[in-house]
Amino acid sequence: MSKKIYVAYTGGTIGMRPSDSGYAPGDNLMGLLEEKLSPDVMASLPAFELFEYPQLIDSSNIRPGNWEQIAADIASRYEQFDGFVVLHGTDTMAYSCSMISFMLQNLQKPVIFTGSQIPLCEARTDGLENLVGALTVATDDRIKEVCLYFNGRLLRGNRSRKLNAYLFDAFDSPNYPWLGRADIHVELNETLLWQPKEAEKFQLDCDGETHVGILQLFPGITARWMESALNQPMDAFILRTYGTGNGPDADHALLDTFARATASGKLIVNLTQCHRGTVHQGSYAAGSALAKAGIVGGLDTTTEAMFCKLHHLYSLGLGTDAVKAMLSVSLAGEVSI
Repeated sequence: MSKKIYVAYTGGTIGMRPSDSGYAPGDNLMGLLEEKLSPDVMASLPAFELFEYPQLIDSSNIRPGNWEQIAADIASRYEQFDGFVVLHGTDTMAYSCSMISFMLQNLQKPVIFTGSQIPLCEARTDGLENLVGALTVATDDRIKEVCLYFNGRLLRGNRSRKLNAYLFDAFDSPNYPWLGRADIHVELNETLLWQPKEAEKFQLDCDGETHVGILQLFPGITARWMESALNQPMDAFILRTYGTGNGPDADHALLDTFARATASGKLIVNLTQCHRGTVHQGSYAAGSALAKAGIVGGLDTTTEAMFCKLHHLYSLGLGTDAVKAMLSVSLAGEVSI
């Protein structure tokens, strides 16, 4: 029995067209595909149904409501299709992959995000290969998670990051190996694939206003600056630190600011600014000082995945203590434990 794939076109570069102010989201993606691909080639692709969202967006404009729309769309069609492809802008694709992986846990079918660096309307577009590759892996029964397919790489969605704005290989997963690679043959590393241990658990709640802020240490940062940031009305903050989770332990005023914030109920999660690596707050005194101030290590989770995980957990109504306890729990393969 042939597989049928649902393709959700949310917007992004892949379907954009030139405008007076640069590339902008364009409609009638199916018509564009039919212009680019001959009937014989179209017939050779996995059977798919493309739905074009009424309000197409540049992914730089992504908001929690868009995540709720995508997750609810897939959930409502889950029984009708064998796999799902989400066409999405590249700028925030890693965030969206992560959030959908938390909203649609224990998937038994593939959900594959992809897009392009050059629009389909251009001669040198990478969109055709990315779409064809995503459709192909979306038919594979071994994949039971949210993935990102781009430039021949299949990555775990909540481990992915956009690392290059100019090359076709725009994405990588720094702290987790690729799940697969499409060359002459599509090869999967089955030992790396996420294996759900329970039935599907879809949690579609996604608050419209975010619960999470992202802060970054920099040389010369002051307690006053940090206090102003931490006074923003958010439940949690991601603090991007140095190395394995280090901060300026000689700045007692800054440490006191962190301690007051965590004592008041704010959750502060320590993630490294490094491209690769994990947070070990006890490796150096500079990291231990942050732990003593109540900051919690986020291990090797990406900033994008941690942002979405925190937003997801708070959207479910969990309190800070309960959220903190879930940071080292792998909900969808986002953290090494």
